[in-house]
Amino acid sequence: MPTQTVLAAAALALAHGSPQPLPSVSATTSYHRAEINGVGVFYREAGPRAAPTILLLHGYPSSSRQWDPLLPLLADRYHLIAPDYPGFGHSDAPSPEQYSYTFDNIAATIEGLIAHLGIERYTLFMQDYGGPVGFRMALAHPERVRALIVQNANAYAEGLGPKWQGIAKFWADPATHPEQVDAFTSLEGAKQRHLGTSPNPERYNPDTWADEYANLSRPGERVIQAALLYDYRTNVASYPVWQEWMRGHPLPTLVLWGRYDPSFLVPGAEAYRRDMQTAELHILDAGHFALDEATDEVARLTRDFLARHIETAKAPASAPQ
Repeated sequence: MPTQTVLAAAALALAHGSPQPLPSVSATTSYHRAEINGVGVFYREAGPRAAPTILLLHGYPSSSRQWDPLLPLLADRYHLIAPDYPGFGHSDAPSPEQYSYTFDNIAATIEGLIAHLGIERYTLFMQDYGGPVGFRMALAHPERVRALIVQNANAYAEGLGPKWQGIAKFWADPATHPEQVDAFTSLEGAKQRHLGTSPNPERYNPDTWADEYANLSRPGERVIQAALLYDYRTNVASYPVWQEWMRGHPLPTLVLWGRYDPSFLVPGAEAYRRDMQTAELHILDAGHFALDEATDEVARLTRDFLARHIETAKAPASAPQ
């Protein structure tokens, strides 16, 4: 589609106040690095910087690349920041002797990035590992969080699928359960994390798990990911704390959940309504990474939610300068 046609369609949709996803304009995304406490952190940025910020926190074993389908569909109205955690994507991956791979420390690093960028308030869009990172940020600075968007980011015991019973054995005695790390860092594990139980495997791009496995195969990655898998036990222990925080901070909340995710089950999505009683819940025909199979639906629901709860950009859409 010619660029003029794309922009004309976008302008027409905005003129009618449509919450529908707009045609992709790839030039809205730019790529950056910042040094945060000695660690190089890569991040993607899209949309006008004067607009309300959405902080997109990725899952395992992905990176900010998982947000690529969504960024141009939101960037006409919102400022988007999608970082790679240390040890993931294009961010530095220092050894565990140089950087402590805990969710506390990753959250502190992303907080450092937000401070570096001068962002004072934002909406949290959390997927998988993004939940533990985002909830830590929210508890540390609740005044900065305007709304929550949750996509298969678990915060409830009933959301944990059967595989977590094996992982719990690893938490109890890591030395005697290396098979849990083997499965967690394998090619088959990366593939099944995407496909889950979806009846539509032809909708999934195999490049996603091939690329993720390539990152997992880099020197030093196994020990990094084993450290984070072990530290995940602190997330489960923190579920009651996060739930209490949500009850005390009734923010606008959108819960999007792929029903084909065998790791984080649908009851974990439904449980959010216990603590965020006005949360909007949508169970999608998608897997753990909902953007693999339901990009348009995620974009439509996200745009509608944000249009009702977060003021939109008053500046014209443009790539960050």
